[in-house]
Amino acid sequence: MPTVLNSDDRDLLIAEYERGPSVLRAAWETVPEAVAKWRPAPETWSAHEIVVHCADSETYAATRIRLLVAEKEPLVLGYDQSAWATVFNYHALSTERALASIDAVRAGTVPILRNLSEASWAKMGRHTESGPYGTLDWLTTYAAHVTNHARQIERNLEAFRSRADR
Repeated sequence: MPTVLNSDDRDLLIAEYERGPSVLRAAWETVPEAVAKWRPAPETWSAHEIVVHCADSETYAATRIRLLVAEKEPLVLGYDQSAWATVFNYHALSTERALASIDAVRAGTVPILRNLSEASWAKMGRHTESGPYGTLDWLTTYAAHVTNHARQIERNLEAFRSRADR
């Protein structure tokens, strides 16, 4: 994980973070209804599940950055994303509500990121799965999170279109 990012590098990552919801929505809108819940393989997620995962992850990410910045000795809890997809039955949840959650969470977090002090960018906490974890680690992880998942949705669609059993 990064130890130093200058303000220009952070600004680029914050801009990527801000664009993420529109990139994810654009990818989702290319998925035909018949493909939305299709999985490329048994242990992979459908496009629908990816969108709902992003909502859960982004909601938790917004809490994580707040913990990292505001708490004296921040502890960031890991979670089992695959278990969440199963336990919360992602296919039964609304993708529109998920996308709206992502929009709202990121819109509320961007101003916080843009106003962090140098001291806040240097803050460190501890992640229960990976150990030392700071605000810069958070930013490098979440700046591209939904964009990476948008690419996953695109790959799912490509896999559906190129499958041999058509």
